Formats: sequence, C-alpha cells, structure tokens
Amino acid sequence: MNSDELAAYLKACVRTVRNWPKPGVNFRDVTTLFNNPETIRVMVEAFSLDCTRHGVDIIAAVDARGFILGGALAYQMHKPFVPVRKKGKLPYETVSQDYALEYGTAAVEIHTDACQPGQRVLILDDLIATGGTLLAAAKLFASIGGVVTGVAAVIDLPELGGSKLLQADGFDVHALCSFNESE
Repeated sequence: MNSDELAAYLKACVRTVRNWPKPGVNFRDVTTLFNNPETIRVMVEAFSLDCTRHGVDIIAAVDARGFILGGALAYQMHKPFVPVRKKGKLPYETVSQDYALEYGTAAVEIHTDACQPGQRVLILDDLIATGGTLLAAAKLFASIGGVVTGVAAVIDLPELGGSKLLQADGFDVHALCSFNESE
C-alpha cells in the first residue's frame, strides 16, 4: 500500500477520545493499532523503510508506547534496541535531558553506553505533539556521540508544531499519518 493508503488505513483504526484528559483535548488512542496484528505489521514495514533509507545501526524508542513498535522494528531489522526512559527508570549510569511540558518540565534518560560514537540512530515514538520528547531524546544520543538520522512516529499532530520544531533542528521527520484538531 502506498503512503496515502497507509495513512488512511491507520487513521481509520485510531480511536479518538474527545475531551480527554481534559476538556478541549482530542486524545489519539493508538492502543487500537496495537491490538490488530495487521496494523502492527504494516507500521513495522513502513518504519523498516526508514531504517534502510537512513542506514540505521540502532533503533531507539521513547517510553512507553514507542517501545511496542521500537522492539518489533529492532527485531525485524536485526538491530539493537535502546529504550529512552523517563528519569529514574534505568539502573546504570545515564545521561539525562530535560524538556518542556505544557505545565512544567520532565526528563528522559539513556544509558551512557547506549551507542558508540558515530552509530546511526532512528528514534521512534507513537506520536509527535510538541516535539519536546523526541528532541530531548535526540540530544541524549548526540551527547554520547550518536548520529540521529531521523525521528519517526505513527501520528503527527502538526497544529502543535512538533514536527516543524524537529525539522528546524535538522531532523528528518516521518509520521505515518497526521490528525488536525477538527478530525
């Protein structure tokens, strides 16, 4: 299936929960994608093309929904998998990066030995909203010498500006589908 057909297929499978977690927010629930083996297969296939195009050495994914696809993709591509975790969840020496939330800040971490200098990393998440988490993850890999070749997500919410922020920082951004607030 081509990219337009894939986007339409995935959008039809995503459950939108209106006014959650607060009034005015349209939550895009990807769990409906994960309980369908066919959607998992087509998403992993699409992300596999990103890996091949970028000559990726490592698949990284953001806590927690990103882990589902990141692990499947790493398995499919025969590549190492690196979890980008919320602060305080990793047991070994870490590097940490703060990022802005709507009301405050949060931080993500990776182990200091998550990659070797020069290794090419694709970072995967379920959704791009403001881009803060993916940008923080990219900075983590850069801090230990990794080369982030791109960031990928199932869904982009372009009205929130995250994909533009990531592109402005020089990252190749690939989302399988996008939603605007009126959908």
